[in-house]
Amino acid sequence: MPAVLHLLAHPGLATSHVNAAMWAAARGVAGVTRADLYARYPRHDIDIAAEQARLLAHEVIVLQFPLFWYSGPALLKDWIDLTLEHGFAYGAGGDRLHGKVLQLAITTGGTAAAYAPGGHNHHEVRTFLTPFEQTARLSGMRFAAPYVLHGALLADPAAHAAGFARLLAAWTADRVAPEVFDRAILTHDTLPLTEG
Repeated sequence: MPAVLHLLAHPGLATSHVNAAMWAAARGVAGVTRADLYARYPRHDIDIAAEQARLLAHEVIVLQFPLFWYSGPALLKDWIDLTLEHGFAYGAGGDRLHGKVLQLAITTGGTAAAYAPGGHNHHEVRTFLTPFEQTARLSGMRFAAPYVLHGALLADPAAHAAGFARLLAAWTADRVAPEVFDRAILTHDTLPLTEG
């Protein structure tokens, strides 16, 4: 069964009802290694060797974060810049992550209509996630469709958090259907899971 690594990057988790509910729901999923990057590295002093070792020990990496200014929070960017270094994730000898899966689990303050052509943000949310997708590609990882909740500020977190726990459990049981790599985004009611 695939080993799953769930990394949370939220600088204000105590005030986030949706991301906190997702984090709590994930706690009940067996076989998932979890780490809160802001709790672990409040001063951004990332232990690169430890983070790389953790990546090597897992086949599926799930990054959970709120979309801030069309990207991830600052610590997540630092983590990517430092951990996925040349010779490890890309470049000469940088094949250590080949074949692994990268999936994002994100929340947005804006509604789905705001993340549509002609909407307030002028682009679909997947467009803003292109740097993450390209990071996966450069590192030899497969990029799974992101698990997204739009309008998180006003949403009831229960269904989304439960869907996130189902998704993590499906990864650990190797029950995620291949179309997870073909969809633009996933939501709690569009999870491509197989029977089993």
